[in-house]
Amino acid sequence: MSLAVATRYANALVDVVMSSQGSMQPAAIAGNLRDLEAAVESSNELRNVLITPAITPAQKKAVMGRICDMLGVHPLVRNFVFIVVRNRRADLFPQIRSAFERLLDERTGMARAEISSASELNPALRPALEAQLSRLTGKQVKCSYTIDPTLLGGVVARIGSTVYDGSVRGQLKTLRRELSTGA
Repeated sequence: MSLAVATRYANALVDVVMSSQGSMQPAAIAGNLRDLEAAVESSNELRNVLITPAITPAQKKAVMGRICDMLGVHPLVRNFVFIVVRNRRADLFPQIRSAFERLLDERTGMARAEISSASELNPALRPALEAQLSRLTGKQVKCSYTIDPTLLGGVVARIGSTVYDGSVRGQLKTLRRELSTGA
């Protein structure tokens, strides 16, 4: 249920950002949401203020207004935060931010890929890998890279629910499966 609610809020924000005719940079709005989420996540006191029913929405709005000022968030994001707080959905900030980025990617033809490798990938290889993933998905791909010491070599790319396993471990599993089935 909370994911559906978070998605509705995120969808409304994406609608406003996309209809702004370029007056708002979607990446900047996403950055503001990440900054706010980090501020809320880094402070137990702030989280408690936002979820405690004994604290009035006006008090919560005042606290969030000061935080928005300190972070220099866009006025649209500030107003959005006030709506979320007024409607007692502040506990959904992480889900709203995540849904916003996902919906924004969908609308702009972007895909996010998580690349795992046994060791640090050579920076010269990254553009070729990203280009190949873009060809496979038909979308521009943003990659995040991690090291997975359980891989023997190669890379594993995850885009949404699709996994492209080019690791030695994955190839060995495929070979084992083929040998055990007699194929």
